Amino acid sequence: MRASFTPVVPQRLRLSLRRRRPGADYDARVTELPARRPRRATASAPEPLARASEGRVAAHPSPLLLVGVALMAANMRPLATSVGPLIHQIDSGLRLSGAAAGLLLTIPVFCFGAVAPLGALLQRRLGMARTVALILCAVIAGLLARVSGGVVLLFAGTTLAAAGAACGNVLLPVVVRQRFAARVGSISALYTTALVGTAAVAAAATVPLAHAIGAGWRGGLAIWAAPAFVALLVWLPQLRGGRAAPEPADNRQARMREVTRHRLTWQLTLFFATQSWGFYATLAWMPSVFESHGIGSTSAGLLLGLSGIMAVPAALAVPSLATRSRDQSRIAVALTAITLLGYFGLLLAPAGAPALWAILIGFGQGACFPLALTMIVLRSGSARLTAGLSTHVQCVGYLLAAAGPFVIGALHDATGSWSVSLIVLIAILVPQALSGAGAGRARTLSAAGAPVGA
Repeated sequence: MRASFTPVVPQRLRLSLRRRRPGADYDARVTELPARRPRRATASAPEPLARASEGRVAAHPSPLLLVGVALMAANMRPLATSVGPLIHQIDSGLRLSGAAAGLLLTIPVFCFGAVAPLGALLQRRLGMARTVALILCAVIAGLLARVSGGVVLLFAGTTLAAAGAACGNVLLPVVVRQRFAARVGSISALYTTALVGTAAVAAAATVPLAHAIGAGWRGGLAIWAAPAFVALLVWLPQLRGGRAAPEPADNRQARMREVTRHRLTWQLTLFFATQSWGFYATLAWMPSVFESHGIGSTSAGLLLGLSGIMAVPAALAVPSLATRSRDQSRIAVALTAITLLGYFGLLLAPAGAPALWAILIGFGQGACFPLALTMIVLRSGSARLTAGLSTHVQCVGYLLAAAGPFVIGALHDATGSWSVSLIVLIAILVPQALSGAGAGRARTLSAAGAPVGA
């Protein structure tokens, strides 16, 4: 006989608990939110802050926890974006083939998807505080390992660091949901800005840092272990408290399955997947598109940098804007339309106003990413569901996104032109808009189920 579970919910949410047959799985239901718009958006009630000392982060959010979350987010992208600017030096130094160099650039995105389920598993076994500390240790170890030897260590270290970042990607929305439920918009803006901001900084600063350090590409990559070590030091106070007790196996199984079956989960997943697919394809090939129309390589690189910089103000503004409304459908469609305008300009007149096309694409894509992460929090009725939803969305989304650069490059090789590739990128925006409109509706996933054997 297992103890019955009674969820704590606000009056406006109606959760019906259904008695299930012995051995039946838990399920998730969607609760439609009322049309009335409150003064402050409250998508769902935060779960109780009990048992915070059992391997979890501090029950009451502190400034140190806020800084820790921001620093954790800031170290999830430099491991990936610092490699591209140095790939030619790495290639010549280790004599990598073109295929090996391409694989090195693909490993982080692939790991972001393939390793994502490990984050929720570790969190349930170790607790949030210990899991985040382990993630940061993995990132530090991987960043140092990949510059410590030859090709094997380069790939092994990159994989280890990317695996740590994959787990961190999944758990960031969970920390926000658990400890900052009343400030989802502002905290989401903070950590997504840290994500995209440090990604842009790493892409722009790695080569100058490599020259300043004087150790070649190894120094340029190794330097990014320093901010990860600072993040670990700031996070260490969260480890105070007792050891977290592992949860029953039945609960773990329910968490893995309860969000997968619902349409809302797949709408969120498709929105995240399509925006990530377009982003990584654009990141890989935008300079080549500009260069093919007579724009110099230096200018093309600056246009890509301009596109990346536009993600910073987008990440600052969009999460707060999204949480002020109970329905984010119009925001998702509008941001997709901005990206569409940029792609149309790139297709029809790439050299006519290249800076404008880069700004439109950068802002549209840069805003859809934090919107997707914010909607993961807003659409889940508890931190327990946030973990499952975040895992599902990012696992499938990043696995699909890893194919984006390859598909766009293959289309160019097959046709000898970028036109077909750009048409495909435009076509991808159709499911992005439709799934974003569906995922943005005022609904929340809520746990529903009866204890087995009661």
